[in-house]
Amino acid sequence: MDKLSFLKDELPTLMAKLKAGDKGNWGVLTAQGMVEHLGDALREANGKTPIKTLTPPDKLEKAKSFAMSDKPFKENTKNSMMSAEPAQLNFISIDAAIVDYQKEIKAFIKHFKGKEESTLPNPFFGDLNFAEWTHLLHKHATHHCKQFNLL
Repeated sequence: MDKLSFLKDELPTLMAKLKAGDKGNWGVLTAQGMVEHLGDALREANGKTPIKTLTPPDKLEKAKSFAMSDKPFKENTKNSMMSAEPAQLNFISIDAAIVDYQKEIKAFIKHFKGKEESTLPNPFFGDLNFAEWTHLLHKHATHHCKQFNLL
């Protein structure tokens, strides 16, 4: 299955196996928090949440090289945009968070339709086009799937 199909079709099915309060193998996110976190990443990737690149220009090439590699994120990878405490949940249930995720993946595809080479910034890896965002979103999602024993 290609990466976009995984994100669009397989991932929501995997997420539906979780209970909202399930804890991961590492980190502070609950299952619902993780689903909401993936939805937040999609809002950056589809342009709904405007973001600036935080990585210094002299470190960006190395960071993007890692992002575009097949090397996975390490367990407990720190995200400087997240606090040490779990973020407040935004949805009434994990099912509602999954519906939001599905809406945002569709918006991601729509945003880039016919302009796949245009870019949007990622806070850690710089300007990414559709293929690069898809690769990164897949890498990020599989990291969290492993966190919650979905893969």
